[in-house]
Amino acid sequence: MNQLKLNIYTDGGARGNPGPAGIGVVIENAESGEVIEEHSQYLGETTNNQAEYKAVLLGMTRAVEIGATNVTVIADSELLVRQATGEYKVKNPGLAQRFLELRNLEVRLGHPVRYRHVRREQNKRADALANKAMDRGTT
Repeated sequence: MNQLKLNIYTDGGARGNPGPAGIGVVIENAESGEVIEEHSQYLGETTNNQAEYKAVLLGMTRAVEIGATNVTVIADSELLVRQATGEYKVKNPGLAQRFLELRNLEVRLGHPVRYRHVRREQNKRADALANKAMDRGTT
């Protein structure tokens, strides 16, 4: 059986909080570094944290659809990563809904997902895609 290992770089942001929001997702083959797909999506009015979760949810949905066997989510949102790893509790009701969606995707994937926090400079492409989406929504 072929292994498909993915790195999913995600970023979400809102201009104002809440405000016009967008997400960026870069999915790459973890072994070759080849970019498989990129997404830039305008979300409308929402919060920064909602946008961060929506970005991960899009990336994870695509990982399930593609048939990934190993997934590492890389994000510059410390809150999201610490909630996803169980280090922080999810107290916000709106984020709790996104968190449950995330857990459901992990179950559909059928294997544990690794979450890694990086600084924004190490997440430039996803950040640029999120900003491009916000630009589309505010022009």
